[in-house]
Amino acid sequence: MHDPNLSREALTELPPDIGSSPLFNGDLAPTPTARRTWGTYDFAALWIAMAHCIPTYMLAGGLITLGMNWWQALLTILLGNLIVLVPILLNAHPGTKYGIPFPVLARSSFGTMGANVPALLRAFVACGWFGIGCFIGGEAIRTFLVAVWPNFAQLGGDAAVMGLGIPSMITFLLFSAINIFIVLKGINAIRVFENWSAPLILIMGLWLLVWIVMRADGFGPMFSRPSGFATNAEFWKVFVPSLTGMVGFWATLSLNIPDFTRFGKGQKQQALGQVLGLPTTMVAFSAMAIIITSASETVLQGCDPSTLWDPVVVLGHITSATPPSGMHAPLLADDTTRTIIAVLSLVGVAIATISTNIAANVVSPANDFAHLSPRRISFKMGAIITGVLGVLIMPWKLLASADTYIFNWLIGYSALLGPIAGLMIVDYWIIRRCTLDVADLYRANGRYSGVNWIAMVALAIGVAPNVPGFLKSVHLIEGTPNCFDAIYPYAWFTGVILAATVYWILRTKRAVNQ
Repeated sequence: MHDPNLSREALTELPPDIGSSPLFNGDLAPTPTARRTWGTYDFAALWIAMAHCIPTYMLAGGLITLGMNWWQALLTILLGNLIVLVPILLNAHPGTKYGIPFPVLARSSFGTMGANVPALLRAFVACGWFGIGCFIGGEAIRTFLVAVWPNFAQLGGDAAVMGLGIPSMITFLLFSAINIFIVLKGINAIRVFENWSAPLILIMGLWLLVWIVMRADGFGPMFSRPSGFATNAEFWKVFVPSLTGMVGFWATLSLNIPDFTRFGKGQKQQALGQVLGLPTTMVAFSAMAIIITSASETVLQGCDPSTLWDPVVVLGHITSATPPSGMHAPLLADDTTRTIIAVLSLVGVAIATISTNIAANVVSPANDFAHLSPRRISFKMGAIITGVLGVLIMPWKLLASADTYIFNWLIGYSALLGPIAGLMIVDYWIIRRCTLDVADLYRANGRYSGVNWIAMVALAIGVAPNVPGFLKSVHLIEGTPNCFDAIYPYAWFTGVILAATVYWILRTKRAVNQ
């Protein structure tokens, strides 16, 4: 299951004893110099393809549903992405310098055995995101199948599996299988897919934007709609957790970005590509979503405005032979045109979802699961494990409401990942001054062997203050408001600061005592 060619190439740049180490396999090996071929465009295209997805499209909608106006929502998204770009770039550096993936980098701060803790936490979150992506993609397939084959919606009657109707479960499993199939083709196939999908996704989004604005004879009512907050205090109460949620959206990649930058030609290429690709795309695509949704309110009068934040719903109305609520005729009168647009829309949504799901939600957990037992679990086996867990998590429950999605999911897992990012950055940039012994990262008895208990303590202290707030947010405990409720909306920020500070103090104290 492992790549023998990659193993042989990597071993030519490592001491001979590494090949027999239980911590080494071809998928976790340092990327050989000859294979570090990703340039600025590759990294920019990676982020463009990942950010042009339905969860990004729906971000602004969630914020506006919570009471923000359009510019407050865009400002929150921009600030969140500029903030998370900092740890992304800091953790990207060792990936490019040493060619190592995230779980191997984590060995330097957590120890060769201890690194399994952050790897599994990151993997679990990725499985949830993988399931969310596959559910969204599956619903897109279901919507367009119903548009061209209405009887598909009746399959199975009222029967359900894990709370999901039969048609939705069929398309969910089908979309999951497509994702895993592409991943099993290897990392180069992923790079090629991201490179050609990025411009195609942009073209599809622009087509929908132009069509709906022309049909509405303008941008719609949303740009004149005021904020729902009467005072700054009311706004701040929603802004803080929303900002944390925006940071949490890509807090996952702030950890495992070395999984991609290990293939970079150099630091300049990876840094510039990411700066150009992430914040600009997130804001531009969110603005596009606001315009499309606003114009859709004019075109689709009579439809529930809250449902129009889902582009699949909008495209479903456009391609349906049944007139939308409040209209006397379908938006597209010609059956042939309707079928062609339905197929193209399905392809566009599928590509957008697959490109994000593969890069953001499969590469990392595949490496993380392989890290548990490098000699037994390969990258491909890790991808299959990810697919199975993505189904069992039942992602449709995570998307039940904007509150559940932002306050429970985005903020909840940011409380776990923030402390990991904080202490890893301190370890690499301050304690080790960007210097690692790559060979020892693969030795069971090297300088990084075992468990670094200082990292474990720092991680626990970083997570602990947010646990009561999370438990109350998901209604596992009740009680009157207290200080932990006030801390929880800042989960990622408090986690990063606490874990980084504790780790730096304890590591410095140990060095002085020695």
